[in-house]
Amino acid sequence: MKTICVTGAGAGIGRATLMHFHGAGWRVVGLDKDAEALAELRSALPRDTALLLTCDVGKEGDVTRSFARIEDWLDGAALDCLVNNAGVADPYCGPLEDLALSDWQAWIDASLTAAFLCSRAAVPLLRCAETGASIVNISSTRAVMSEPECFAYASAKGGLDALTHAMAVSLGPEVRVNAIRPGWIETGPWQKTGERREANHREKDCDQHPAGRVGTPQDIAEAIEYLHGAGFVTGQHINVDGGMTRKMIYED
Repeated sequence: MKTICVTGAGAGIGRATLMHFHGAGWRVVGLDKDAEALAELRSALPRDTALLLTCDVGKEGDVTRSFARIEDWLDGAALDCLVNNAGVADPYCGPLEDLALSDWQAWIDASLTAAFLCSRAAVPLLRCAETGASIVNISSTRAVMSEPECFAYASAKGGLDALTHAMAVSLGPEVRVNAIRPGWIETGPWQKTGERREANHREKDCDQHPAGRVGTPQDIAEAIEYLHGAGFVTGQHINVDGGMTRKMIYED
């Protein structure tokens, strides 16, 4: 039985990915700093095939402790896939001249530093896999295109893109490393109970996507599954955005 570790597993893309792979017969490890969200998942998943740990993946001590627990739980088995999904969901930070260094650092730590810390901790366990170990970093289309006042978020995701190809050339061939750049993904139905909301998209929201709709977390989970199985794909950054970044959109 293969094992996947997903950071930011409590909600959104992380939650959908955890449930998708568990449904496909994998053992799953979920890390998140939201204990309430993890408790919901813990009640829904059997303990022999799911390990859910409260962890702030931007903090070295938390990551070290969590991966020690993961290694014990694996009991000699390998970790097959790490998904570095954690990050600050809201990309908007306000005017550049008002952006505090501490706030900037929070965005960087949540995505980029967290991916470094978790990848560093996971590599020895990934190298135990007989074949096909991989890391998938969840970047963003904002790594390559911007909206106003997203400086820290865009920088964190751009750094994650660079970390992806740097790790790919250094960790291969034992471990392949790729990134997914989600576009507009509707995560409302994949929140914990108190924050769950149904999608309500306007026709023009769907029309700006050549695929004809806004994305879902399941779209990203399926892309992760593809990248894990694609043995000749590494160091790549794949847009999963319904074609939105290929369509010129003019203001009305």
